[in-house]
Amino acid sequence: MPKRVLQGVVVSNKNEKTIVVEVERRYTHPLFKKTVRRTKKYHAHDENNVFKEGDRVEIQESAPFSKLKRWVALEKV
Repeated sequence: MPKRVLQGVVVSNKNEKTIVVEVERRYTHPLFKKTVRRTKKYHAHDENNVFKEGDRVEIQESAPFSKLKRWVALEKV
């Protein structure tokens, strides 16, 4: 099964080898037919501390690194 790849913005890089990425998804509400924005934050592994706040990055599913880290940062977009 292929691993999911998401795009988002780095909102925190204060932890060692970890970034927090905020991913926004948009969908049409089934009843009101209005576009709704939902955001979710993912903790991603950043081995070399390359990414800074504000960078747009791709993250990919991976085996767990820790309690919260289940994603790995791939590249800047």
